[in-house]
Amino acid sequence: MRFVLCNDRRDPQGLAALFADNGVLVRPNGETLVGRAAIAAAYAARPADRLTKHLVGNVLIDVTSATSAIGSSAVLLWSASAQDTPGPFGRPAQGRQVMGEFEDTFVRTVHGWRIARREARFTFVREA
Repeated sequence: MRFVLCNDRRDPQGLAALFADNGVLVRPNGETLVGRAAIAAAYAARPADRLTKHLVGNVLIDVTSATSAIGSSAVLLWSASAQDTPGPFGRPAQGRQVMGEFEDTFVRTVHGWRIARREARFTFVREA
């Protein structure tokens, strides 16, 4: 999924471009971001040393009309610090490891399919 690729590669503009102009992102903490500028700003504000890897599976997309679709996916999120020196098995994971899900509504625009609304929520957590 391009969304998590942009997130993990720290590309907030690329991530925001996946949304419709007035797209909505509801974050797991309930914060609601409206519009590409707000979404890009929120992801650009991420701590500089925070590294993430998202693993996405169980992706289901249902096209509901010529211009709309709905989708869901499961997400596993691991985090680390760029300040930690990587060893032969990578950097040590830090903080919580969480399992979550995305619930999506997509809209077809003149530029292709975009996210109209994404609700992200956590379902399980493993404390550090």
